[in-house]
Amino acid sequence: MPMNDTNSVSGVLADEAATLELGGRLARASGPGLVVHLLGDLGAGKTTFSRGFLQGLGHHGRVKSPTYTLVESYPLADFTVHHFDLYRFADPEEWDDAGFRDLFGPDATCLVEWPDKAGGLLPAADIVLELVPAGNSRTYRLQAITLAGQQCLNRLSTPRADAS
Repeated sequence: MPMNDTNSVSGVLADEAATLELGGRLARASGPGLVVHLLGDLGAGKTTFSRGFLQGLGHHGRVKSPTYTLVESYPLADFTVHHFDLYRFADPEEWDDAGFRDLFGPDATCLVEWPDKAGGLLPAADIVLELVPAGNSRTYRLQAITLAGQQCLNRLSTPRADAS
């Protein structure tokens, strides 16, 4: 059972399916304009979570890691999701040089892996997700940073009326 307080939700994800499911649940609780920073070591499940997030919004195509392309964009019916992987950045100035700032705004949701690689140049997170491998499972903590993030976590934590 997930634990939560007013600013965060945490728990254990038993396997890849649970990571995908968490991504889908957060996606359905979110909306355009949200910035989510994804923290965790290599192999922690950041891209798996992102795949679940996109599937939760109705994306049926392939979701690949943007490790080499730095960003993969997924135009949806109402807004676009941009999935960034900044792992290969050697200097935060690469963020500005790439022009990625223009992809953030009220008509897009941005999932950012390795946000620390952009230094202080990256737009602030609404939600921070930390994934930590623990044996065959992983622990997670979603933390709301802004009011928009808090509203999203409130929707995530509220049982759906159709769930019985």
